[in-house]
Amino acid sequence: MSHPKPSATVLEVDRSDVGTTRLVEADNDALGDGQVRLNIDRFAITANNITYAVFGDILGYWDFFPTADGIEFGRVPAMGWATVTASTHADIAVGARFYGWYPMASSVVFTPTPTSDGFRDDGPHRQAHAPVYRAYVEVGHDPMYPGGLGAALDTDGEDRHVLLRGLFLTGFLAEEFFADGGGSGTSYFDTSRVVVLSASSKTAIGFAQRASVRDGIEVVGVTSEGNRTFVESLGFYDQVVTYDEVDQISTDGGAVSIDMAGNPTALAAVHQRFGDGLAYSMTVGRSHHDAMPSDIEMVGPEPQLFFAPTEVGRRQAEWGREDYAMRCNDALTEFVAGSRNWLRVEHRVGADAARSAWVDVRDANVGPDVGLVATIPTEATDEHTT
Repeated sequence: MSHPKPSATVLEVDRSDVGTTRLVEADNDALGDGQVRLNIDRFAITANNITYAVFGDILGYWDFFPTADGIEFGRVPAMGWATVTASTHADIAVGARFYGWYPMASSVVFTPTPTSDGFRDDGPHRQAHAPVYRAYVEVGHDPMYPGGLGAALDTDGEDRHVLLRGLFLTGFLAEEFFADGGGSGTSYFDTSRVVVLSASSKTAIGFAQRASVRDGIEVVGVTSEGNRTFVESLGFYDQVVTYDEVDQISTDGGAVSIDMAGNPTALAAVHQRFGDGLAYSMTVGRSHHDAMPSDIEMVGPEPQLFFAPTEVGRRQAEWGREDYAMRCNDALTEFVAGSRNWLRVEHRVGADAARSAWVDVRDANVGPDVGLVATIPTEATDEHTT
């Protein structure tokens, strides 16, 4: 039986200089037994992907899709949708579509193990990673699919999901962490406000939307002067200040902070403002990848890196898997619907266009009201599968 065999094009990033990229033609070997090849229909490029590259060695992101040498250049994972174009696995059919983590590429080959809602990538290089990073959900079994289970193809909804789904769920989980004091049962560690750095980022917006409905918590956004009007227009922040106005935030009742940008100077300023009144300092992202070390003394608590998969496990154990899934689905559906008021999707089609999208995001040349969705088309020859 003949199926299209893609000539895979992959966008790779210099591991030591995330602004340097290259386009390569990946190996195009025939499928082995029990493997599948998927064409990647669309994937998001956001500041979060920059964070994956910056933290690639610390958190193992470079290991998701290893390169031949695994030293100079790497493949950054991105959230996307993909369609099976060839399969030697009896339980995964050509034409099936899945949501999950993919390389920034035209196609990819997996060694899957079927699950109740899709498959798990069981390639040797993925064994050490958290299950959430190895899971691929089939459209027909995905309760979070735009419009619900069995819904017709929703291109705009899929675009918004690749841009927002992973980022929102990180913000959702971070907010839930604060809501019970990291398991202590004390809401927001007994403080009266949360300070959100890089308040215009999509993860921050998701976090702020959830925090804004908590009783007794003031949500303070810290952003650049250029993004101030946008952040204020969202309606999720009780106060918006610029990075040089941190001293205008009230210290009454103390605070917790969540840092999406990884700018040491901005974070140190918040620590200086609150001192011991800062009950918890959470670090989520590193979109300000080129920020210089701060000469401001870091007082107060040591910043703690938030790792979403750990919180997924804690919440599933506490709430149960079904309740966890329902809460995530309900919250995400509301957030994606609301995003149409503030987020415009921009498509970048072609290998060079995807490459320029990476550079634009890396250089902060994309407005907070724009989301970039890329597609690298596949050139096909013939492939025979069973």
